[in-house]
Amino acid sequence: MGRVGRPHGVHGAFFVENASEDPARFAVGATLHGPAGLVKVVERKHGSGGRVVLRVEPPVERGALLRVPRSELEQPAEDEYYVFELVGLEVVEEGGRVLGKVAEVYPSPANDVLELDSGLALPLVEACVRAVERERGRIVVAPGFADPE
Repeated sequence: MGRVGRPHGVHGAFFVENASEDPARFAVGATLHGPAGLVKVVERKHGSGGRVVLRVEPPVERGALLRVPRSELEQPAEDEYYVFELVGLEVVEEGGRVLGKVAEVYPSPANDVLELDSGLALPLVEACVRAVERERGRIVVAPGFADPE
């Protein structure tokens, strides 16, 4: 749902990096999973740029991931997916050339970026990504986004 970012103020609040777009996830009283167990949101506000600022109890370290159990997530529609579901999928070009596996998905101002274990970075845009086939464990991309063999 997000990552603990830089501090905000002196009372333990912090910016949430890569925050979920669902505001209910960070409502006061909501429970999240931190690295050492459950944490409770005790304060929520907006910082510069409208970014989410939280204070949780017990406190968590900077860089820690804040999550919710998969059982609490809504099932995505047939043509939708959660970003975490992409990690580990094999990436192949149309035609069958394997480019690697998704190691990480990074947000960027223009679009998310798939970083592969091969070091290749691909934009998560329609022109590049032709299909996300979760059931087959792969992502099909258009040719031309990776160096030729």
